[in-house]
Amino acid sequence: MKFFLIVIFYLLTTLDANDIEDLAKELNLYGGAKATIQWKRVFSSQRHLKRYNLDKIPKELRKKLERYLIEHSADSDKPIVPGL
Repeated sequence: MKFFLIVIFYLLTTLDANDIEDLAKELNLYGGAKATIQWKRVFSSQRHLKRYNLDKIPKELRKKLERYLIEHSADSDKPIVPGL
């Protein structure tokens, strides 16, 4: 848990697109795993935020992560799926 918080703190201080991608991988979240509407539901529900350990992430970083995952969701123009 401490490692997770250290990673989050580091990402907040040096945040760019690659860091958001790294955070998503760290949390085992891949945009192509869900459609856009499903990612919106994940980020709008406290229960889902807890399930994916997103409730511990600051709101600003959560918004950027949500935007990244939606940009690369299964129904987007550039989906990202594990293993590709």
